[in-house]
Amino acid sequence: MKVLVAVKRVVDYNVKVRVKADNSGVDLANVKMSMNPFCEIAVEEAVRLKEKGVASEIVVVTIGPATAQEQLRTALALGADRAILVESNDELNSLAVAKLLKAVVDKEQPQLVILGKQAIDSDNNQTGQMLGALTGFGQGTFASKVEVAGDKVNVTREIDGGLQTVALNLPAIVTTDLRLNEPRYASLPNIMKAKKKPLETVTPGVLGVSTASTVKTLNVVAPATRSAGIKVKSVAELVEKLKNEAKVI
Repeated sequence: MKVLVAVKRVVDYNVKVRVKADNSGVDLANVKMSMNPFCEIAVEEAVRLKEKGVASEIVVVTIGPATAQEQLRTALALGADRAILVESNDELNSLAVAKLLKAVVDKEQPQLVILGKQAIDSDNNQTGQMLGALTGFGQGTFASKVEVAGDKVNVTREIDGGLQTVALNLPAIVTTDLRLNEPRYASLPNIMKAKKKPLETVTPGVLGVSTASTVKTLNVVAPATRSAGIKVKSVAELVEKLKNEAKVI
């Protein structure tokens, strides 16, 4: 079974994001970039499926600038077999990304597509669902457990009321939640081996996909600075402040 894993290059979660002086966007100059944490979980799940003998090949794909090869090499070091970079310097929305992934799915014909449920930069939580709609594949979102059985994949997903298990016919799309697994660290030997693994570069034009966006960012501002909290000495004082100062009760 071939597994396709989509990953995204994002600002490292430990970095404090800064807004450009002209408020045109986020300042990425000299900022550490990493693989999106949810995408790390997706790669880990694919590697575990291969270790169980369920998956025979793991193909990892990302869409972004040439520097996104760094995140692809990281995925290769974690256990992926080969990588595809759809090189684009444009600011792509979720639908454009889903269309590009649909073209890659048509080209690679994977039986299972795994994505992180959302990226920590845009927080849209849209691409997996849009890809499911474009491909017509069944989808299991917010997965906390994935089991492949024959020509089906059983996905336990987290919902407001608890847990729900859905059985999807393959090919299918799964988006990963935090509790699915704990990603491993890449060992030095595997990092060195990853440098020799195949990495293909294509463009949206080669895939026959237009990435023209109908959305334009007008202004980006940092969130307002929050005032410091206070400590109260008793429940009575807390109730008094909630009633007379905050006026919420």
